[in-house]
Amino acid sequence: MSSEITQALEQAIAALVAEGKEPSVALIKSRLSRPLPMPLIIQALQAWKKSAKVPKIEQCAAPQTQEARIAQLEQQVADLTARLAQLEKRAADP
Repeated sequence: MSSEITQALEQAIAALVAEGKEPSVALIKSRLSRPLPMPLIIQALQAWKKSAKVPKIEQCAAPQTQEARIAQLEQQVADLTARLAQLEKRAADP
């Protein structure tokens, strides 16, 4: 997925340069086939202005829903409780 993002940004910037336009956040955003977060576009543009190269950009996974986070935390508490019980049992047995 990250290579797709980098490729899309490179293509957008290259198309603007080929047209003789100075790449900007707004122009790059308008050339993208799918929306990207503004910080990614800004990062790519700043790197391009410094070195005429778009760095490999990775996008983090979408945040979990509250229900998924709660379920994950509940599972983690259950696992830790079981481990604690095992440790207490070992400590009690001489």
